[in-house]
Amino acid sequence: MRPFQSLSWKQRMASNITELFGYSPTDQSSAAKKARKNLECPFLGQTCTKTLSDGTISGMCTLKPMTSGPVICCPVRLYADDYKVLKDVAEQAFGRGIDLIAGSDVAAYRAKNPGKPAIAVFGKRWGKELRLPSRAKKAGGKVGAYFVDWILAHTDAAGKLLGFVAIEVQSIDTTGNYRAERKAYLEGSSFKGNSTAGPNWENVNKRILPQIIYKGHVLRREPLCQKGLFFICPTPVYNKIAERLGGKLEEIHQQAGSVTLMRYDVGPAVPDGQIRALELGGQSTTTIDQVALAFTAPSNLPPAKVYEQAIIAEL
Repeated sequence: MRPFQSLSWKQRMASNITELFGYSPTDQSSAAKKARKNLECPFLGQTCTKTLSDGTISGMCTLKPMTSGPVICCPVRLYADDYKVLKDVAEQAFGRGIDLIAGSDVAAYRAKNPGKPAIAVFGKRWGKELRLPSRAKKAGGKVGAYFVDWILAHTDAAGKLLGFVAIEVQSIDTTGNYRAERKAYLEGSSFKGNSTAGPNWENVNKRILPQIIYKGHVLRREPLCQKGLFFICPTPVYNKIAERLGGKLEEIHQQAGSVTLMRYDVGPAVPDGQIRALELGGQSTTTIDQVALAFTAPSNLPPAKVYEQAIIAEL
């Protein structure tokens, strides 16, 4: 393949759907056909919640750009294997063998399981999300607040809070269009060629990194948050974050004020009727301060005169 720089804009944006409603879009098994017919997400066991700009149910879980491997584009895809990612974090933060229980059900769990500790889970479909404190209100301005996607709260047998961690789960939005490809597969047709959709990498700068930094600073002030913030994302998103931050950040152990970035991918292709595994590709832990400094420091700039050269090339 030619190097990235020599590809046209259309070639760089070219892509194909890897997973549609949880399965390969060409999967002809009864399970895959049923999911496509009912617009069903197999990871939730209900109608897909991902939509296109006009509100149409999307169903697209994973997209493969020409220039990279498959990229998970729906956060729900990261909840495969019965919320494996939450269990992965809980083991690191609090140890093995502790049950994860919806926050609203912890009292009933203690009554049925006297003497057992539990991890109370607060997040979408497990109970209410917990709001982080609002930003300070300025004169004439609005009060802004952020949710974290998940809080895992470690409690002892009596229900006393021993510690907690916060988790952010982030896939990547897309630009361009994959409607024709989606339509063909839902109609049972084959699709030749490419879609024009591609990952919206600019969201790494605009939304993802600023939220990590803000939430990390807030959580560092919490005495019981001794393992910091966990950030879960697809490997290509992790790679873009690392690129934006200008290289390798100093590794530390998990502690107050740290952020642990855990990267996941779909596994290799599987026979019809099966769903690709969700695989942990690796992780790294650094401090929120390092992330904030690297995000604002001019350490990963392009060469001088890039704008000038781009303009001249188009004249």
